[in-house]
This record gives sequence, structure tokens and C-alpha cells, in this order.
Amino acid sequence: MSIDPSSIPSFGGQPEPQPQGPAGPVVPDQDLVKQLLDQMELKYVVDDEGDLAAPWEQFRTYFMFRGEDEQAVFSVRTFYDRPHKIDEKPQLLESIDDWNRRTLWPKVYTHTHDDGTVRLIGEAQMLIGTGVDINHFVSSTVSWVRAALEFDKWLVEQLGLEEAVNEAEESEDDE
Repeated sequence: MSIDPSSIPSFGGQPEPQPQGPAGPVVPDQDLVKQLLDQMELKYVVDDEGDLAAPWEQFRTYFMFRGEDEQAVFSVRTFYDRPHKIDEKPQLLESIDDWNRRTLWPKVYTHTHDDGTVRLIGEAQMLIGTGVDINHFVSSTVSWVRAALEFDKWLVEQLGLEEAVNEAEESEDDE
């Protein structure tokens, strides 16, 4: 099973071509996701647990398969690396509640680490055990990646973190 390169939506806001794939449902696997990431020109690694991960500057997006047979699930989970202080958690919760109300994905939640830092995780899932339409799988996966990027930009704007992001970029350029 392969993906037609013209089927990959661009990240530039141009109209999305309709993918042409095999007729009938397919059960996606890691190789299909690798093809998709290659065609999207996204770098990825396979972690110690065998999951695909696409790293960005401030977050990592994982493409995971869990469960078996009819219960099999494909999950796209983004771990945002920017640490937040525990006393910022009420503001974070207010912001991500707003995001979760207004968007379909990723659904975002907090995770408080033992050291008191709060980090955010975004997630979208699809049942794949009985097969899915290849067009639906490709467009959903691309949309989820795009939404993970958009959430990070949105959060930076919501919390007024532009200055901190710019300072971090400038310090990297100085090295």
C-alpha cells in the first residue's frame, strides 16, 4: 500500500488535492505513517519503544499504534516541552479549556511532573482495527500534525510568550 504524493496536503494554505489510494478499507501501520511523513518532508525517529516521533523545536509528536484486532487505535500525541510553573496551571487550564471547546483536535491536557513543572500534551485518536479509508487516514493525520503546530503558536500568543520565544531563538543564533 502506498500514498500518492499529490495527495499530501501542503502546509502553505493551498487547496488540498484528493488522495488516491486503494479501494476499500486499509489497516494503517507504521510503514504507511513513515511514507506519509517522508512525503510531508518531516524528519522522524523511532524511539526505544518502537514509536515514530517527529521532533520540532518546542515539542515532539508521536505516531503510535495500540491495541489489537477491532480495538486497535492509531494515536497522534504531542508532548509540548515548554515547562510552566505550577502557579501558572490555573491560567493554562483556562487557555486549554478554551482551545478544547473551540477545536476538534488535538485535545490538550496538562501533566504535572514530580518537580512541580507543568507540561502540556495534545492528542487525537482513530480506531483502525476494522480498517479505515486511506483518504480519511491521510487527511486526518496531516490535519492533526498541522493542528499540533497551530496549538503551539496559539498558546504562545495566548500566554504572551512571544518575547521569551524570540529571546531563546536569539541566544541560539549567538552560539
